Amino acid sequence: MGDEHLHATTLINPREEHRRDRRGRERVVARLQTDARRAGAREAKNQLALERAEARASAYLPASGEPGRAALRTPGRLRLPKHQDTSATLAGHYPFLAEAGLGSAGVFIGQDLYSGGSFVYDPWVLYQRGLITAPNVVLAGIVGSGKSSLAKSLYTRSLPFGRRVYVPGDPKGEHTAVAEAVGGRAIILGHGLRNRLNPLDEGLRASSLSDAEWAAQIAARRRDLIGALAETVLERSLTPLEHTAIDLALTDVVRSADVPILPMVVERILSPAPAAGRDDRLAEDGRLVGHALRRLVAGDLAGLFDGPSTVRFDPSLPMVSLDLSRVAENSTLISVLMTCSSAWMESALADPAGGQRWVIYDEAWRLMAYPSLLRRMDAQWRLARHYGIANMLIFHKLSDLDNVGDSGSAMRALASSLLANAETRIVYRQEPDQLGATGAALGLTRTEMNLLPALGTGQGLWRVKDRSFVVQHQMHPDELAVFDTTARMTG
Repeated sequence: MGDEHLHATTLINPREEHRRDRRGRERVVARLQTDARRAGAREAKNQLALERAEARASAYLPASGEPGRAALRTPGRLRLPKHQDTSATLAGHYPFLAEAGLGSAGVFIGQDLYSGGSFVYDPWVLYQRGLITAPNVVLAGIVGSGKSSLAKSLYTRSLPFGRRVYVPGDPKGEHTAVAEAVGGRAIILGHGLRNRLNPLDEGLRASSLSDAEWAAQIAARRRDLIGALAETVLERSLTPLEHTAIDLALTDVVRSADVPILPMVVERILSPAPAAGRDDRLAEDGRLVGHALRRLVAGDLAGLFDGPSTVRFDPSLPMVSLDLSRVAENSTLISVLMTCSSAWMESALADPAGGQRWVIYDEAWRLMAYPSLLRRMDAQWRLARHYGIANMLIFHKLSDLDNVGDSGSAMRALASSLLANAETRIVYRQEPDQLGATGAALGLTRTEMNLLPALGTGQGLWRVKDRSFVVQHQMHPDELAVFDTTARMTG
């Protein structure tokens, strides 16, 4: 029994010895940690004492300031109310920080109201410097805010730099006096006038085109133009049968006449000439489109398109404007005239030797209501860099876009793409109920939106890509005499 008891004790002792060693190590670790904390506390205390000694040894000005006349102090203490704002807003309150502007090269606009310096803008210069990638401009402002004067100053002050100006549709006739003042021409069309506009004119031929290329371009432009006119009057897209009727009638007219005119095309569509292998139902297929085009030569829209052109689009002039003020009451006629003038202008824009040009779309909400015009505008905006042009779209308010097609429609998407392809957005005074739509359409911040109702006449918020400026437009008295649109009200 004694040996068995001794053997059991020998088996238990190693575990008890291991437990005692572990507890010993834990006590050693705890003691070392305590010593380290005490050493850190002593070091911090010594550092604090050193800092206090340095502070006591430093010399400070008295709380009341230096004595004597050089104190530059007021009798009473200056007390300012506390102001709380975001760091993004307060960053602009630093007194020695101001936006440097867009440089000195370009067209003088006026004064930057934040920096006090001159504000200069030129889309071609900014594009060359890499500050913008799209030269198009959107300008919005309520009636009387000064947006029309800004647009006229911008494009007329560009003329000395070698630029030209095209106004493919001026519903109010505001640009006529400006065109005449700068040595350009305003083409005035309307009922009772002798001017005629032939949609089938050849247009301007670019010097780089061969005879075959020029013939193909004329044929394509005429087909597109006649189709666009028909779609405008019908207020719908053409069917394949109607496209065939137009194409065959146009081919017959061009083959048989030196100067094709629209009445000839209408006659061929309604009464096609018999030909071998031609479908006898051609007259029935083109009946609706033929009667639609007949309105332009014999109906309520007659008198403007029923003969050879008496006016000519001269792209060499410094400015050309199409005055539509005589037909402003007829929206369909305005659309038809705009479609024809756009075809004229496109042939000039396609000329690589045409130079840099402004294209001004005034009262844009009226023009964008027609799909054919909207598609042409969208194509010109997308090809602005290729053509070397800068388009300007002028609105009263951005909510006018809500009248362009139905929500989610292709027309609404095209209208929105025009804004997306304009990196310069100029907003003049807006009514408070328009701030939400304006901010959403142009991507304005809340601070920028809050500025809009308080802007004065001639003051505008300029968004050039990601940079913002508040600019006061300045005009010479001679400019004001030509640009003024309130003469009838001020008498």
